[in-house]
Amino acid sequence: MRLIVGVDGSEDAMTALEAVTSRARETGDEVTVAVYSHNDSTADVEHTVREQLLAADFDASVMTLEDDPAGQLVDIAETEGYDRIVLSGGHRSPLGKIQLDSVLEFVLLNAHTTVTLIR
Repeated sequence: MRLIVGVDGSEDAMTALEAVTSRARETGDEVTVAVYSHNDSTADVEHTVREQLLAADFDASVMTLEDDPAGQLVDIAETEGYDRIVLSGGHRSPLGKIQLDSVLEFVLLNAHTTVTLIR
């Protein structure tokens, strides 16, 4: 299975990447990490991702998404034949409703590819 994992540099995203790489090692899935950032430098996030992959001794492609990460994730997944988009995120409000960031919301609403949310 070909997976594209969106990583924004948050602690949740890095934990999700660790879970994906651990599972992919068992299943033989091909993983591509799509790095983007809301606040930090994308280069810093990419560096952190590469360090985590190296520490896990896991071989994955890494790409950088710049201006419109949500749209790019959807387009790349569809045009390059990925089987699944994996993203972290979604938090519960005090009233129990799930809250999504803009990238996650766009991908969930627009992707024709299966989307897995890791919370």
